Amino acid sequence: MVKRADGKRHGLPIETYGVAPGTKFLVALENDLGTKGTAEKAKFKVKTLEPLEAGSGIYLPSGAVIEGHVSHVESAGTAGRAKLWLTFDEIRTKFGRLPIVAEVVSVPGDHSVKNKAGQEGLIEGRSSTQEDAAQAAAAGAALGAVKGVKDKDKKEAAEGAAVGAITAYLIETGRGQELDLPKGAKLELELERALYLVKE
Repeated sequence: MVKRADGKRHGLPIETYGVAPGTKFLVALENDLGTKGTAEKAKFKVKTLEPLEAGSGIYLPSGAVIEGHVSHVESAGTAGRAKLWLTFDEIRTKFGRLPIVAEVVSVPGDHSVKNKAGQEGLIEGRSSTQEDAAQAAAAGAALGAVKGVKDKDKKEAAEGAAVGAITAYLIETGRGQELDLPKGAKLELELERALYLVKE
C-alpha cells in the first residue's frame, strides 16, 4: 500500500505512520545562511527534495518545508574557523506542523563528514585536521548537542533530543574564511527520532 499521508490514523496503529530514525534525505536551503550576517536564533527554512516514507508505504511527498533556527554562530575572525550550529524544529505538512529531530550528516560539494563515534553532525572541510575535528566535537558537546546517538541507548538519546534538540555543526575549511551556504544549497539530513506522519 503506497499512500500519501493525510494526517489521520484511519484506525491503524501509530507505528504504521513512523518514518524510522536513521532515514536520510536531501533538502535545499530556502534562504542564505552563513557566519557573516546571520544572528543567533535566526530562523531558516529548508525544503525536502525527496519523499519521506514510513515502512508501511505511507509517505509525505517532497516539497515539505522544515523550519529551524541558528543556535550558535562563530565567525572566522582573522585566523579562526567559521562555525555554524543548526537546529531543526518542525516540518510543515498539508495537515499541520509536526515536530522533527534531525541533523545534517553531509553537505554535498565542498564539505565532508567525519563519521567517528561522538561526532555525528560535525561537518568540516576536506582539508581540516583531526585536531580541528576533535575541537569541533568538543564545542558541539559543550553546546548540548547529543553525542554518539548511535552508540547509546536509543531511548536515552530520544529523551535527550526531545529536551535539547540535536544541533548540527558546520565548520569552514579555510582559516579566516566565513562559512557561506547560499539559497538552494543542498544538505543531507538524518532523522534522529521517528517522525510520525499523523496529526492527532
